[in-house]
Amino acid sequence: MLKNRTPKSKAGLPMAIPYHALIYPEDRQSNRASREARGRAAFAVIAHRGASAYYPENTMPAFRAAIDMRADMVELDVQLTADGEVVVFHDENISRCTDGRGRIADYPFIRLRKLDAGGWFHKKFTGERIPALTEVLALCKDRIAVNIEVKTEAVTDAVSGGIEERCLKIVDETGMREHVVYSSFDSRAILHFKQIDALTPVAVLYEKKQHGLRLPSEIVQCLGADAFNCSLRELGEKWLPDLKLHGIPVHIYTVNDEKNMRRLLDLGIDGIFTNRPDVLRSVWEEYKGSCVMIDGQ
Repeated sequence: MLKNRTPKSKAGLPMAIPYHALIYPEDRQSNRASREARGRAAFAVIAHRGASAYYPENTMPAFRAAIDMRADMVELDVQLTADGEVVVFHDENISRCTDGRGRIADYPFIRLRKLDAGGWFHKKFTGERIPALTEVLALCKDRIAVNIEVKTEAVTDAVSGGIEERCLKIVDETGMREHVVYSSFDSRAILHFKQIDALTPVAVLYEKKQHGLRLPSEIVQCLGADAFNCSLRELGEKWLPDLKLHGIPVHIYTVNDEKNMRRLLDLGIDGIFTNRPDVLRSVWEEYKGSCVMIDGQ
């Protein structure tokens, strides 16, 4: 286990890691060109649970579609099964998104794999299975970056053998270390990741009931995190000067309408989580084009 401290910037904050820094090279090159044209930070199109407006969330079809729709990154959620397998699933209870009942933590992986994880969305997806994290990363490798959100119910007080250590091991084994970022609402998970490997990129998921009225820079510094993520509803525009002053990347979820996508782009947000990555990609390309035209006048 690494004991070194998290690298710090000159301001004493952790080194900022925007999601677009993890994008695969050809996409990052495109972002670099658009940054030069607009004079603002690059941007990440993040597919929330895959292309989940069109496919059952957190399933292989949703992730394949996100790749096809030219998302820069997929966001997924991880839980632990009864026998310690890291699986991609959002809820603590399996009833909303499968034909089963009960807590995911009470099921061994072999039993979870027998459940239908697609029919709830549409009958044509009947038979889709809950994927293991290893499966999703194998699909994404060399194609798209990944944001792994560790769900609070999977986090314990233990560092050794916990879900954080398991995720890091799986990511290393699949060769995706340079293209994966982690996030969590649970402060313990963020601290655990940094205790295990201080260079692991981790984002804070802001929640008012947990963090109150503290400034984003205070929250990020306290946890040693690298980025600040929050919901569109909870975003305080008065925070933006604080984020910019301290060089903290900010990513907003979950935005599915074009009006708010454009508003956030105007505000200089570093990335947006969306269930409709095709729409966000289109808005982003249009936005880049309009900025190039303005700069060229």
